[in-house]
Amino acid sequence: MAAISIRELTKVYATGVTALDALDLDVADGEFVVLVGPSGCGKTTALRMVAGLERITSGTISFGDRVVNDVSPRHRDVAMIFQNYALYPHLSVYQNIGFALENQKVAKAERDRRIRAAAGILGLGELLGRRPKQLSGGQRQRVAMGRAIVREPSVFLMDEPLSNLDAKLRVQMRSEVLRVHRSIGAATLYVTHDQTEAMTMGDRVAVLQSGVLQQYDTPRALYDHPANVFVATFIGSPAMNLYEAGLSADGASGTRPTVALGSQRLDLPAPVAAHVAAYQGRKVIVGVRPEDLVVSSGPGLVTEARLVEVLGSEKHVYFWLDATQAAQASAAASASADESAEAGFLAGGAPNGMARVDPHTPVKPGGRVTFTVDPARLYFFDPDTGQAITG
Repeated sequence: MAAISIRELTKVYATGVTALDALDLDVADGEFVVLVGPSGCGKTTALRMVAGLERITSGTISFGDRVVNDVSPRHRDVAMIFQNYALYPHLSVYQNIGFALENQKVAKAERDRRIRAAAGILGLGELLGRRPKQLSGGQRQRVAMGRAIVREPSVFLMDEPLSNLDAKLRVQMRSEVLRVHRSIGAATLYVTHDQTEAMTMGDRVAVLQSGVLQQYDTPRALYDHPANVFVATFIGSPAMNLYEAGLSADGASGTRPTVALGSQRLDLPAPVAAHVAAYQGRKVIVGVRPEDLVVSSGPGLVTEARLVEVLGSEKHVYFWLDATQAAQASAAASASADESAEAGFLAGGAPNGMARVDPHTPVKPGGRVTFTVDPARLYFFDPDTGQAITG
């Protein structure tokens, strides 16, 4: 039985705005599940309803076989870690971690045991006498985690706990959070807007948009088999390139269909052709990930490089391809891609595609670049619904 079971969970505010629409989700005991999506998608609202901090419009939340809709937050046996650590500045680390236990009148010896055990797990043993102002951002976050751990809850809820940390510390704390999770083993529901956090931390990831669950699966499955255009562009960094394209019934061989991408035609291998067979002679949305575009000196997709970013271990090439970019792609594009596209205007026009290539590849802005792509690595979506074409 799932440690957390969410059925048809809905939140409609008095203004008529639907923040969450019929969410179904199961979190197994010991599982680390991430809710991810853009700002305003409903992920924090869902977490607050699970915690009991937000009234439910309809649906049910169960912990094990116990429905907790009408159970007060303090009796739900959950611990929540917020974006703001909310530590008491006048109390020591030891006192901050044990504050809830003292309020619950836990015996002094038991309280001391739990505080020191949590401090040991989090590497805070040498810092128990310090005040919050004497700690780094990462140490303060660990104190906030310690305060949750000592309560020994059956469920952990985390609302963007790393968003206030700098980039380097955020990476370190990701592994720290997972290490603590594995040592405790409680079911954890973690909210973030950062898809990199979601992909690196989650056993399973739930992708939300406008209050609706788009897909719930493992990180690998989300990346390899996105359910729709939104998931395809939201999961994966840099974002997937999406173009309108036509499928013809016969290819160059006379037997295999082709996809027309701009002025180029790509023969589709038999397995790919089979699952898009119903769309032959029609328009589709074709997706190609930046890492699947390979610079070639032979035939392929002819583009013009508009902007080149050197990142040390790789190079990002923003290019213009003579193809119509799918309108649905832009909504979920990453901030970095948006910024680069903006810079592309200064270089002579906004690019409509991006490739991630080897850093030693000789590419310069303004030059022609030809890319090849394995047709088996293409993604296909219905142009009307945005749903993946799976055959």
